[in-house]
Amino acid sequence: MMSQPTPEHAWLQQLVGEWTYEMVGEPFTGTESIRAIGDFWIHCEGKGTGPDGTPATMMLTLGYDPKKGKYVGTWMGSMMDYLWAYEGTREGNVLTLRTTGPNFGKEGAMANFREVLEWKGPAERTFTSHMEEADGTWKQIMSMTYRRA
Repeated sequence: MMSQPTPEHAWLQQLVGEWTYEMVGEPFTGTESIRAIGDFWIHCEGKGTGPDGTPATMMLTLGYDPKKGKYVGTWMGSMMDYLWAYEGTREGNVLTLRTTGPNFGKEGAMANFREVLEWKGPAERTFTSHMEEADGTWKQIMSMTYRRA
């Protein structure tokens, strides 16, 4: 039996296209190309230069798993050896992805992360990353603005 796309899958399709991005407060800019993989998945490839001038390539996959009732995906970047695995939910135009990954403040430790993609409209979206502190509070560690090219 063939799967049928859901409204959650359709929501992801609006991201398809060419984008530019900039990190808020940092000299980290680049481009991102998002393509559909059928009706169910999107594949994002970002290229840019990091704050230290090093070239960076990032890959994100996103889809929706109706059995889990969650968005699912992975992220990898040329600047690290860790593959991030996401699960998340959406409320309106805000997709919140949760994951566990390397704690940037403590070598060898892991932390919980909350990544928030907000669709601002056909020409703009934001992506904000938060890391959970030892006391349970969330600290924003990065914010990016994407504009349709």
